[in-house]
Amino acid sequence: MIDQNCAYCMEGELVAKFGIKICELETSKVYLFKEQSHKGRVIVAHKNHIGDMTVLTAEERAAYFEDVAKVSKALQAAFNPNKVNYGAYGDTGCHLHFHLVPKYSSDEFEWGSTFAMNPERVTLTDAEYAEIINQIKANL
Repeated sequence: MIDQNCAYCMEGELVAKFGIKICELETSKVYLFKEQSHKGRVIVAHKNHIGDMTVLTAEERAAYFEDVAKVSKALQAAFNPNKVNYGAYGDTGCHLHFHLVPKYSSDEFEWGSTFAMNPERVTLTDAEYAEIINQIKANL
């Protein structure tokens, strides 16, 4: 099922407001979050318009979480964060997705606390986004 108002279903301009598509994995689409206060922050969205993980079968859920783990390992290899935080929200957009947010103790911004949805603190050039994407892809 496709939701015409869902950024992850429609992609294009809707998702371009906040993300850049990196790739597709077995069950998910991976996007670089444009706001890069936490270098390497990404979103792992399920390929299907699923509102909650509980509607997936155990096998489908396990496959999705394998994708999430694969992306987390790539972030750890590419950027060596002190921790990767995970957030799953859906109050305004009912599409299963996780934010993977590398946290760095050397950058005290939000260290030791939850991450802001969009702090509007760091935006990059197209070349800088491309470099981060290449680092992630090299480790997937």
